[in-house]
Amino acid sequence: MTVNEQTRRPIGSTTLAVKVPQVTALFWIIKVLTTGMGETASDFLARTIAPEIAVGVAGLVLAGALLAQMRARAYSTGLYWFAVVMVSVFGTMAADVLHVGLGIPYTISTTFFAVALVVVLGFWYVSERTLSIHTVTRGRPEFFYWATVLVTFALGTAAGDLTATTFGWGYLVSGFVFAAAIVVPALAFRARWMNAVAAFWTAYVITRPLGASFADWMGVSVARGGLGWGTGPVTVAWAAVIVALIAYLAVRRDDAPEPIRPA
Repeated sequence: MTVNEQTRRPIGSTTLAVKVPQVTALFWIIKVLTTGMGETASDFLARTIAPEIAVGVAGLVLAGALLAQMRARAYSTGLYWFAVVMVSVFGTMAADVLHVGLGIPYTISTTFFAVALVVVLGFWYVSERTLSIHTVTRGRPEFFYWATVLVTFALGTAAGDLTATTFGWGYLVSGFVFAAAIVVPALAFRARWMNAVAAFWTAYVITRPLGASFADWMGVSVARGGLGWGTGPVTVAWAAVIVALIAYLAVRRDDAPEPIRPA
């Protein structure tokens, strides 16, 4: 029996279905693309329709995506990445509401979301005694996983805007800074200065400002230091690449997670 067949067997006494994909190079590529697309999609929607409506609709779609994801008995490429995309869009809006809507500085919102991430991870660890994504099965582990993902997106959005605007680095320079930063956990893991779980979540947080910075650079006006392509066209272009890569994974099933076999 193949790994793919094993992960799609009903949960029983011999196997538990992991709900998170294998972490491969393509996983990181799609993750970065979803962050950028979520950033520009959020900006486009907020400027096209009333922000209150945009946030409300995005929240409802996100709730539906997460409900479908968590009700599924096994990992599904399409369901998983659709949920990630919606977390990206809504997470961006959540961070922007604090700054644009409530006038809270990015320094404070970044700190707030960083503390929130520590709290969520703390509760997750106390509950499950691990933060490894390879143990994310249905129920409580999956709830903690998606709560963590949502906070990382909000944190990354605030951090990216902090460097680009408050620090005055601009979107392109910020993008290169975060591109360099994401190499650090990989090198630290190889040097055994950081374990796999810590390296994964550190890189996961950095992917958000990394993708968002480059997407913003493409979408915003020349006056704001961008290429002026527009948030709408950039959203469509990045979404097309995401869909193509997800379709590839869905066909190849290279992202199928290994099942957990209870002792």
